[in-house]
Formats: sequence, C-alpha cells, structure tokens
Amino acid sequence: MNPATAARRTAAHGSVPRPDDHVIVLIGATGDLSRRKLLPGLFHLSAAGLLPGRYRVIGSAPASSALTDEQFREHARRAVAESGITKPTGDAWDTFARALSFGSADPGNAVPLAAAIQRAEKQIGGSPRRLFHLAIPPAAFGPVVAMLGAAGLADGARVIIEKPFGTDLRSARALNQAVHAVFGEPQVFRIDHFLGKESVDNILAFRFANGLFEPIWNREHIRYVQIDVPETLSIEGRAGFYDKTGAYRDMIVTHLFQVLGFLAMEPPTSLDAKHLRDEKAKVFEALKPIHARHVVRGQYEGYRLERGVAPDSQTETMAAVRAEVDNWRWAGVPFFLRSGKRLGASRQVVTLGFHEPPLRMFRAHKEDTLAGRLNEIVIDFADPGSIAAEFLAKEPGPEMSLGAATMAFRYQDSFASANALKGYERLILDAMLGDQALFTRSDGVERLWEISTPLLENPPPVEPYAPGAWGPQPSADRLVAPFRWHLPEAG
Repeated sequence: MNPATAARRTAAHGSVPRPDDHVIVLIGATGDLSRRKLLPGLFHLSAAGLLPGRYRVIGSAPASSALTDEQFREHARRAVAESGITKPTGDAWDTFARALSFGSADPGNAVPLAAAIQRAEKQIGGSPRRLFHLAIPPAAFGPVVAMLGAAGLADGARVIIEKPFGTDLRSARALNQAVHAVFGEPQVFRIDHFLGKESVDNILAFRFANGLFEPIWNREHIRYVQIDVPETLSIEGRAGFYDKTGAYRDMIVTHLFQVLGFLAMEPPTSLDAKHLRDEKAKVFEALKPIHARHVVRGQYEGYRLERGVAPDSQTETMAAVRAEVDNWRWAGVPFFLRSGKRLGASRQVVTLGFHEPPLRMFRAHKEDTLAGRLNEIVIDFADPGSIAAEFLAKEPGPEMSLGAATMAFRYQDSFASANALKGYERLILDAMLGDQALFTRSDGVERLWEISTPLLENPPPVEPYAPGAWGPQPSADRLVAPFRWHLPEAG
C-alpha cells in the first residue's frame, strides 16, 4: 500500500479531523525549504486526502523572483519529483496543480499577493482560513510580518515561522514584539520539525502510556541523559546563514532543548496544547544557565576555507553542552547535548543511562568488556525510529558470565510505516487545525535564550577537529566524564 493510499484510508475512517477550507501562502516559495520539504509535503497531504475539501496554495517571493502561475506549477512539479514521497502523476497531481498560483510581495508592496489571495478566496467561496508559512531567512521575519499587517492580510490568519526565532534574548524579545503587533499568540506557530517526528512523539507514549517506565523516569534510577544529533554534512553552501549562527544557535537551542523538554516534563493533564506546553515551559524554567565551563565548541578543519566563511571565523560547527534541570525529578542528573557538522555519523539518538547495580556476585563476569554500555534505553528518533533497552543477560555455558543483550522496538517492523507523515507534513496539518501542541510558545523561546546568555556573552574558544571525528578531543569526552558518549557505539 503506498503512503497516499494508507493515509487516505486513515482520513476516511474519521480518525483525523479535516481542516477548514484554506488559502495556504508559501512566502519564500522559490527557496530551498519550499522545494525540498513544503511543496512535496503539501502534495502528499493532498494526495492522502488530509488537506481541506477546498484549498488553494499560493507561492510568493519578491518581485525580482516572481513566477507566473504556470511557472510555479512546473517549479512545484520538479520539487515533488525530486523530493516527494508521492510522485506528481495522475489525477492526484492534476488536482493539486490546479490549486497552485503565484503572487509576488515585497515590503511596501503586497498588492500582487493580496490580489492572488482575493482570487483564491473567491474561487473557494465562503470564508476560508489563511495560513502563511514564512520559509524565508530569519532577518526577513519582522519586515514580512509587518507587510502582512499593513496590507490587512493578517486578520484572522495563522502564521508558521521557521527557526531560528532570534539569535539571543534581545533579538527574540524584539521579534516576539514585532510578531505580536500583527498576530496574537494563538495565531503564531513557531515550527520545529523535530517535534513533528513520529519517533519524538513516541517519547510521550513510551513514558506516559506504560506503567513499566514512568516510575523509573527520575534521578533515583537515571544517571545521565544524552541527546546526540551529529551530522556528516558540511554547511552545504549556507555560509551566509551558518557563519552568523553556528551549531549552538542552529541546533541546540532550536531542536535539542525542545527534545529535552519532552524527556524531562512532568505528566501533563492531557496532550492538548495548553497542558503540554505548560509542562514543557516548567522544564525550561528549571534549566540552569549555560556557562562556558559546561560547553565545548569545535570547528572542523577546512571550515574557514568554505566559500563565504570569514578567514578568521570563530563560529562553532560542533557544540557539546552539559545542561541541568534543577527540580525534584532531575536534580543532579546531567543532560548532555551534542550536535555538529562533519562528524562521524548522521544520527538522532537519545540515551538514558541507568544506575548500575553491584555485580560482585557474578564472579565470572568481566566488567571491563562492557564498560559504559550497560543499563541504557536508546531512542533513535531518526525516521522511522526505534527504541532499544540494553541490558545484561547470562551467556550460555557452565559459568554465570554476563553478556550484552538488547530488546528492541522498531517502527518499520511494528507498524505500517506508510501511515506516517513526515515532520513538516504533520505540523502543517496541525497548524491548519489550529493545534499548537507541538509548536513553541513565546515564553519558552525567550527562556531558552535567557539561560543561553552567559554562554553567548562569554563563549569558550573554538577547538579544531578533523572531519569525520566526533568533535575536539579530549575536550568532548572530558565534558561527559565519568560517563561516555553512546555514539559511536563501538568507540
């Protein structure tokens, strides 16, 4: 069964609510994000029967990059062919293509876009909702939001804003003020595609739906937590953005702290937006400020030779952080967060290390052979995802000798993976439904920048590392001592 058919069947059974009629506006429609994620994702939702009964998708870009409607349809077809799950063929594509149009917009001149929206709303009829997705550089968020407000396009609309939301506390506050001058907080959807992943959502199910795990999810049983998102890719020609941002702002604040919020939160009363985001906010409030002594910043050798990078750049391409949640559940448990470019593997892994029992009674056991690889739960949240419990079991033979064993759940083997939506698809659907549960709230954004202020004002020096390594050594390993990084598993 192909993904569109499986998802359509789910929608037909009524388990997924259908959004109201919509005009969806992609601002930045000719950019990389729209090409790789948004246009393919919208077509998959359409083919799966998860978009509204009546909808239009309007692409928008500055007048200098404007396309005709036909050019935009061809641009979308190429994007879907290159990056989509569902290929652009047959009636499904014809239906989607007919819903596409284009309207350029520049700060101070939103007339073509406003006209395109008016035409689309007239074609749909009734009172369709508007959803704007700002797939544009962060510096353009404020001016574009102001343009939408000045043109009267924001009334009753919702807006999806990409990351990073600010670069420090001052800029995050200023951006929140600019956004709130046009949109109320219930209209604002600050997107983190990590939180749309099935495997990240499964953390909530794993914890709260199973009486086996929640009672041990605390400092009495857990020694440390690691959230590890290494990448093998370089900056991929994004020097203009990356050299002003770096790994900490790009990944740690935006993505990894959000995953930490899911891991560390108290059980919410329900999984609706208010209760879920309230509990995550409490975790962020309990985070201690991040200081340089708890951070390692690395820069891969050759980064300064990348096109567009300053020859004396001090931007980190890898960051490892020790964070602490200072509350009753987690006091004393270190949370280690690591991410970066040109590292030893591309992975997305959470590791929970449990207190180890005394093994003196097992006299034949050779502890050094399994050091640092015992009593862990490992959650791989790269799609499609898995959860593994790593423990000790008796090896066959006459002696009571222990060996490593694993119990594993894999999404791909256990459920119909064709039913899954990608992160962006899930979150765009949630935004159309008005469900903010998996989106970041303004106070949460500001709090994460607040605890980051000591580090950003006084960062440690960057240290070089070889491409393909796991960051600068011995600094990265010293940060987690007396523990060790789960990745690489055979390190």
